[in-house]
Amino acid sequence: MTDTAPSHGYRYPEVALLIDDEWIADRPACHHVQNPDDETILGPVPGATDDDFDRALAAAQRGFDIWRKVPPQKRADLLHRVAAIMRERADEIAPAITLEHGKPLADARAEVVRSSSFLDWDAEQLLRNYGRVVPTEHPNYQFVVREPVGPVAAFTPWNVPVSAAGRKLSGSIAAGCSVIIKPASQTPASTCLLAQCFLDAGLPKGVLQVIHGRSSQVSERLILSPVIKMITLTGSVDVGKQLTRLAAEGVKPVLMELGGHAPVLIGEDVDPAAVAALAVGGKFRMAGQLCVSPSRFLVHRKVYDDFVGAFAEGASKLKVGGGFTKGAEVGPLVNERRIETMDRLVGDAVKRGARIATGGERVGNRGWFYAPTVLADVPLDAEVMHEEPFGPIAPCMPVADMDEALSIANDIEVGLAGYVFTNDVETADRLSNELQCGSVAVNLFTSPGADAPFGGHKESGIGVEGGMESLDSYTVSKTITHRRVRI
Repeated sequence: MTDTAPSHGYRYPEVALLIDDEWIADRPACHHVQNPDDETILGPVPGATDDDFDRALAAAQRGFDIWRKVPPQKRADLLHRVAAIMRERADEIAPAITLEHGKPLADARAEVVRSSSFLDWDAEQLLRNYGRVVPTEHPNYQFVVREPVGPVAAFTPWNVPVSAAGRKLSGSIAAGCSVIIKPASQTPASTCLLAQCFLDAGLPKGVLQVIHGRSSQVSERLILSPVIKMITLTGSVDVGKQLTRLAAEGVKPVLMELGGHAPVLIGEDVDPAAVAALAVGGKFRMAGQLCVSPSRFLVHRKVYDDFVGAFAEGASKLKVGGGFTKGAEVGPLVNERRIETMDRLVGDAVKRGARIATGGERVGNRGWFYAPTVLADVPLDAEVMHEEPFGPIAPCMPVADMDEALSIANDIEVGLAGYVFTNDVETADRLSNELQCGSVAVNLFTSPGADAPFGGHKESGIGVEGGMESLDSYTVSKTITHRRVRI
């Protein structure tokens, strides 16, 4: 892959299709990638033709027929090699993420390293993808084995382009599947660089394809193809529902990690300044563009004023700037539409009685930067209390007790992540158990890594990624009954 236009001292990698181990760039552009830092055009994205789709699907089938027969130990060795290559190339891949996404370069590099941990975990987990022997009457023997489901269509988001892609490629390829991956239109180069790591590690021809194009066209061509046997997406609830409906046409399983709106329940017994300091880092990391980003602060009224004051003060001191800017802590939003969404949510909250404690406006007139924003006294009927902001907006609401906080937290149709801050163990246990979400963190802001399952409840998704369950969605059970007699 060659390099094209320079930007901020780094050259943006050429984006190409990957079909049957061949990088293809000579196709008409389906769109152009824009730098959210300065709004410049980074480069074109070649759109797949009908013939490209046919070739990619045929290659995925051939790749699956080969890869599914490769012994688990050799598959594990390859995944470990990919992980090592990713870490070696972190300083090459990270700038591409920052150019496309805007996140600070250090965060981009950390994403690459974190993603490599998924490969190492799944390399070991595939060696524990055990079957079992079911007791039955002699001379009959009954076995249950786990087999790869088949070629997978994977769709990944723009906010963590290497991390999300790494999870999906790691789990599916570890299980013995081939994959056709469609990166987000905003961040295609990052996924291309990740795919090259797999090729350089020795992945057999046809096991991995990278496709670009209009989202609706790509999803229909892949999901409705009889070649594809399983679909996985990290994205919005609306897109997840749409792809699930398409998958239902062929009765195909799905793995969906969809949106959230993470509540933060803060009890009366905490140090509000200490929690606020943690909240500043947890909320405004990646400008709030994380699916697990804390986005509804439900604070006991006894500590509410002190918390909001400290939270706003800390947020106001954060340095907003481009991903390559020294000391920048909050980067841009991914596109101009996100600025419009921030303005709409803030305006609606203020109209309904909320107070802007800090921020609440665009920063500068070039690039898509928005000030870290803390909203105080946000009423429950404000849009931001029901719509995930996916940006640097932190709505705060006082509550009488943790029962009220819990009721508000669960009164929504999504449930991905949740956070609890309290020094009372009984309260922590109760809230952790009763929060309707896939992961809960107590007294810190974090999300599950490679060694624990990650997924949502309710409309936040179907299935999980990571942990001992990491290969489950990419495999199917087969029962074999053998009567061991001569006939």
